Amino acid sequence: MDPLQFLVPLDWLAVVGPVLPFAILVMAVANLATRHLAHGRHVEQAEDGDSVEPYTPHAFTNIGLILLSFLFALDAPTGGVILSVLVVTMLVADLFEFEARNVEARNDMTIEAPKSALVASALVVFYAGYYALFFLVSGVWGQIIA
Repeated sequence: MDPLQFLVPLDWLAVVGPVLPFAILVMAVANLATRHLAHGRHVEQAEDGDSVEPYTPHAFTNIGLILLSFLFALDAPTGGVILSVLVVTMLVADLFEFEARNVEARNDMTIEAPKSALVASALVVFYAGYYALFFLVSGVWGQIIA
């Protein structure tokens, strides 16, 4: 018996659960792409004015990653919690980097790349890729561990 079965009806999660790692991997790669586009837009905005504005597609991928990782924590508790911690870390780094871009824009400084958020999102992509594509290396991994 699942301890959460009376709190949250989880029957639908059994159908969606096997697809979640692939959806998270796609969303994480999309997040890296929108992060690159957002940085280019921030550089343009800083040249034109005093502040930068959030990039809507990047905010969408951030929210999507958070929701998918929390949903994944219900399906695979250990992997989901590890991924959720990485995604929340990425979001916090992203917020601090956005504020740093605003400070740089207001003080007419050069706009730097969001280094900490890039590292955090790369960790999310690597872990999501490991979890989603583990079937590719499971034979070799089984021989190493056994």
